[in-house]
Amino acid sequence: MRVVRTSRFEVGAVCCILLSTATWAEELPPNKAPAKPPKHYVLKATPENVQWGWLDPKETPRLTIASGDIVSIETLMHAKDQIQKGTSMEQIVALRKANPGGGPHSLTGPIYVEGAEPGDVLEIRILKIVPKKVGANFNLPGKDFPTIGALAPEFPEGHVQYFDLDLKKNQTVFKPGIVLPLRPFPGTLAVGIDPEDPSPRKGGSKDPLAPVSSLRPWKNGSNMDINELTAGSTIFLPVFLKGGLIWTGDSHCAQGNGEVNLTALECSFESIEIQPIVRKDLKLTWPRIETPTHYIQVGFDESLDKAMVIAVAETVDFLVQNKGLDRYEAYSLAALAADCRVSQVVDIRKGVHCMIPKSIFVR
Repeated sequence: MRVVRTSRFEVGAVCCILLSTATWAEELPPNKAPAKPPKHYVLKATPENVQWGWLDPKETPRLTIASGDIVSIETLMHAKDQIQKGTSMEQIVALRKANPGGGPHSLTGPIYVEGAEPGDVLEIRILKIVPKKVGANFNLPGKDFPTIGALAPEFPEGHVQYFDLDLKKNQTVFKPGIVLPLRPFPGTLAVGIDPEDPSPRKGGSKDPLAPVSSLRPWKNGSNMDINELTAGSTIFLPVFLKGGLIWTGDSHCAQGNGEVNLTALECSFESIEIQPIVRKDLKLTWPRIETPTHYIQVGFDESLDKAMVIAVAETVDFLVQNKGLDRYEAYSLAALAADCRVSQVVDIRKGVHCMIPKSIFVR
């Protein structure tokens, strides 16, 4: 029987699911069908379930699920919900300085997936996203943070703007005459850290299993800021630690590629509904993403040039492994059809994602 896959439609800002065709991974030798229907869990963003700015592999899992189960996860605004409508720039700066080395992100988790082992892949399907009703965008003062933001020195003062999100119309007003559509996605979606991630560890620890800041995207996902990760998309993440250990936060309700001033339309979710599936038939080095219309490969590095090289190399590898091309053909097709975009330039490690339209594959 052919496995069916989900794609999306939107009613307001609530993204729901429809039936569509199988993912590229499902065209490979399939896993055995689950023995029983998936269970549905809820993980609320209580103080004990949310970490501020660090991925700690030694945190006790807040939830344990089976492969194929569904989880609805609540998320918070930055700094464990301390940034809310009316929070001043002075308070935002103080919060940024209050967590040295850590990110501003509030991360709900971790979620332990039974059967996930290092070397496996977690296929995480994003089924539905329901935002809360307030968003924000800000840049930190360039005079104090001269490297945070694409043009930070040109904007010496900080600026913050808050938005009321109209979930029925699926939009927000930037200012009179400028209306932005909402397109919610998780800025951060991660599995447990890669022990070989060269990121500095908390407190300067040399322990490879010491906490890693949520600032830098890496092979385990984390702060990717890829705006294609909307409801109906699927991300495939290599597993580094037993149980996978899934986190999400840094929730966004809209973002332009580049995230140039530091932040997106930062928001929080009443629920992001995901379905993690353990894939022992896949091997990946970097994350891969699939949407109803595109295959997406990524690259992250402190150098934007190197991030681009990684993303293009991943694109060539994907085409060779899954579309029957030799490497020269794949390199050529990447030049002709892959749309490589700058995901973000503000997270120390820059991000590039290359998008291949499914429509070009006619057989």
